[in-house]
Amino acid sequence: MLAVAALIGIAPAQAEKLRIATGELPPYSTASRADHGIALAVVRAAFEREGIEVEYVFLPWNRAQEEARSGRFDGTAAWGRRPDRERDFLLSDNVLTEQWVLLHRAELALDWQKLDALGAWRIGAIRNYTYTPEFHALAASGALKVDWVPDDMALLRMLIAGRVDIAPLDRNVACHLLEQHFKPEDWPRIAAHPRLITETFTSHLMLPKLRPDSAARMQRFNRGLAQLRSSGQYQKLVGGIECRAGLAKAAVPR
Repeated sequence: MLAVAALIGIAPAQAEKLRIATGELPPYSTASRADHGIALAVVRAAFEREGIEVEYVFLPWNRAQEEARSGRFDGTAAWGRRPDRERDFLLSDNVLTEQWVLLHRAELALDWQKLDALGAWRIGAIRNYTYTPEFHALAASGALKVDWVPDDMALLRMLIAGRVDIAPLDRNVACHLLEQHFKPEDWPRIAAHPRLITETFTSHLMLPKLRPDSAARMQRFNRGLAQLRSSGQYQKLVGGIECRAGLAKAAVPR
């Protein structure tokens, strides 16, 4: 067919290709994996079902968002839903629900139903993380005793050292950090409660509103994502994360 097209002067159709800005958050998005991480693999597979190729460009997260907002990139992935982002971007259907759980000292028999029942324990948290409005309100009122730390690594170090009892963190991110940066003998010191802190930590592809082609592309992406879910391929992409550090799997809605 290509030879015939060449003889009669018809160029073969080229697949549409999008440049998507992103950042490092293993195992969800990372240049270190062949699939570029769980979330980015879902985004790529959904677009592929619509005949669209994706090229990822890794940048610092804030720069990825700003340059996508300005239209330099076709979009950016994957982000949580916030009003300021909805002002400038079209947000897709849910790419995946992040697994935000309560990590805790392994010897602590944690069984919780509501956050306000955690007042007896020392909690480590990161001040600029979203968590939930309830969590921040309880911390501000003193109902929760919270030690604020700068980043995930510091949070895990404090938990392993027993300087805090509980730490809210994404289960898959914690698994990656423990496996990459901590000794195996440290892993059994931490456990994860399987109940999600919230089911609203969804993540999304964002396409800039200023680009006239974004709306049509978003329709195609959401259609491909729905096909991905109904085909069973979605579960294969997001459901096979094992944790060598031994953290319990979270009960995540699909």
